[in-house]
Amino acid sequence: MAQVRPRPQVMRLTEAAAERIKAVMAQSETPVAGLRVGVKNGGCAGMEYTMNYAAEVKPGDEVIEDKGVKLLIDQKAVLFLLGTEMDYRIDKLSSQFVFNNPNQTSACGCGESVQLAPADFSPADMAKPN
Repeated sequence: MAQVRPRPQVMRLTEAAAERIKAVMAQSETPVAGLRVGVKNGGCAGMEYTMNYAAEVKPGDEVIEDKGVKLLIDQKAVLFLLGTEMDYRIDKLSSQFVFNNPNQTSACGCGESVQLAPADFSPADMAKPN
């Protein structure tokens, strides 16, 4: 009988990111099912991260629950986000979500767009413990 192996978690959140997402979502005037995170073509480096409130879970969404936050990842973005850690940083002049993505190969100078390669993922990776 084949052994079922756990799927790797696409994304994880730092405590700072989870707390900020919870605070922002609590201010929503409409019910929120989770935070939809994805990527889209655009910007000078080729791709941009996207984040939006999600009213519902769509068929095909990768659902991740981490530190009390529900993230919804579009299936087209999974290989670009695999292994990503989302953080929230506050500096002297700004506050922002930061994506620490092992699939990022470069970024533009303004920091608004990135170049991403799909994760090099093989069935053997499934055997590695998280």
